Amino acid sequence: MHDSSVNQNSDLRQKARERMVENQIRKRGISDSRVLDAMRRVPREEFVSHESKDFAFDDCALPINCSQTISQPYTVAYMCAAAQLSGNENVLEVGCGSGYGAAVLSLLAREVHTVERIPELVQQAKERLQRLGYSNVHVYTSDGTLGVPEAAPFDVIIVTAGAESLPDPYLTQLKEGGRIIIPIGTEFTGQTMYRFTLKNGKLSEENLGAFSFVPLIGEFGWPG
Repeated sequence: MHDSSVNQNSDLRQKARERMVENQIRKRGISDSRVLDAMRRVPREEFVSHESKDFAFDDCALPINCSQTISQPYTVAYMCAAAQLSGNENVLEVGCGSGYGAAVLSLLAREVHTVERIPELVQQAKERLQRLGYSNVHVYTSDGTLGVPEAAPFDVIIVTAGAESLPDPYLTQLKEGGRIIIPIGTEFTGQTMYRFTLKNGKLSEENLGAFSFVPLIGEFGWPG
């Protein structure tokens, strides 16, 4: 009876993930099949608080510990698609949080280095990612605005918090041809997502639209 109940819950959550991907992501124009598949495969319900499990697949950000959030599913998928990953990249994610974004990225890239400034979240993310088998994700406790120089250079840097400007350390840690996906704005409450690409030593930028993130805090970000 217990096994049957567990299997039933697992099936229900799998179907909920399928609906989440179809209705919130694919129907909004994200067509990258690898991103859609990764969003289907990662158990989002494992990355939210126990109190939020029933809302894990809702079209919104959700609170996690330490007054932080897990991003809306569409936002995670959008940033992953914008990164244009083929599977062989070395990726830096700034803002690990619960580890959900890193888990999705782990299915899209060769190695994922994810940095988080809050030690409690780092420990929880490490345990969760290890338990779920995401062995190509490396979690660091650090000021995310400094990047992770010991793991550089990176093909892609994804920043999941809003910056006032592009932090200088990211430029020195980016490979030629690499991309930075980052929300930038002068207000805490709303930013514009940009994709910066390094070509022939020069940085080009593309405006990817309006988003809202928590502030990026650190030496090259907002004060804590």
